[in-house]
Amino acid sequence: MPENYWHLSKCNLFNQMQPEEIRALASSARNQSFKRGDSVYLPKDRADEVLLLVSGRVKICHVTPDGKQSILVFIEPDEVFGELCLFDHNVREEYAEATESSSIIFLPREILDNYMDKHSHMMRSVSKLVGERRLRIEKRLRNLLFHSNRDRLIFLLIELLEQYGQKADGAVELKIKLSHQEMANIIGSTRETVTVVLGDLQKEGILEIARRRVKILQLDRLASQVHSNQIRLPESEPLVLATETPAPAGY
Repeated sequence: MPENYWHLSKCNLFNQMQPEEIRALASSARNQSFKRGDSVYLPKDRADEVLLLVSGRVKICHVTPDGKQSILVFIEPDEVFGELCLFDHNVREEYAEATESSSIIFLPREILDNYMDKHSHMMRSVSKLVGERRLRIEKRLRNLLFHSNRDRLIFLLIELLEQYGQKADGAVELKIKLSHQEMANIIGSTRETVTVVLGDLQKEGILEIARRRVKILQLDRLASQVHSNQIRLPESEPLVLATETPAPAGY
């Protein structure tokens, strides 16, 4: 399909392949559309395809032993996911769900294995992708282990700012809509706790929330809550922040 060729050629993973190779890969792919809330794949499903998100948004989740959902990462258009099948994972260990209407290209694992044998850059790109996602998850886990619910939520807001932040009228707005339950699922908390903490931050004038949109009004004050002094917004230089220095013990 011509549109498959176009989407594959835009993806960094395939940008050094020859046009005829991309056409052959596109012809072997299948397409599927999903509505919000649809499962893309489930744990124990066969892992024989790598997926490329064309439009929409997908969340990759893990189910904890007590049955709770933990959101690991959000997938954006032109990103691949399900890539662990390229490293001899025969079944899925996590599940993927569309968070809005989404279109996905499914690429056969066997064909991608052959391409990786011929294109070392593709193996490096896949390894880099896996490594970056793992580092992001490990960083979040460290925040979960050693911080309060308030700090964990602030760390999440900063992480989201670095992925989805956009300057708007002297503030920074998150260009992603997340429910309080979804935020709770990311930081290992409860919806009620997230609602209380966001309400406190709003009362303090640090942020405002309207229609599931979060706008950070005082970036310096938000960062100072967790002693962060630098935030990198998408496609911009890092913002060096004048964070407050905590008073010495006993003051």
